[in-house]
Amino acid sequence: MSTVHEVSPKEHQLSLTFAALADPTRRAILAHLSQGEASVTELAQPFDMSLPAISKHLKVLERAGLITRSREAQWRPCQLEANPLKDVDQWLEPYRQFWEQSFDRLDGYLQELQAQELPAGQDKVGQEKAGQENAERQPKM
Repeated sequence: MSTVHEVSPKEHQLSLTFAALADPTRRAILAHLSQGEASVTELAQPFDMSLPAISKHLKVLERAGLITRSREAQWRPCQLEANPLKDVDQWLEPYRQFWEQSFDRLDGYLQELQAQELPAGQDKVGQEKAGQENAERQPKM
């Protein structure tokens, strides 16, 4: 028997945010807006698409809560809203900790291996010289 997973409002918001971020055009629009507010025309300039196509992207971003649009006479500036990105960051935190701990363990293991390879207080150059000196001391036959 399968159970139906109830989606909380926070999980739903997170899904909307990830869906909006899945498109490279929308990510580029957000990057532009991170520099300050801009009009739809300004946001459309770098892309080879129509204003209605850009407007569709903006609606997705607006539904996800990543941007807001206001009206100032004829100008409708768009502004970045960073709160949904903060929620993504919080969601990612346990995974970030997992990878940091994994890399810390790997670093410790590599240091352990390096310590086993070389005698204490000897570096690779010293080891090579010691090997050459031993070869010179061997009787030639």
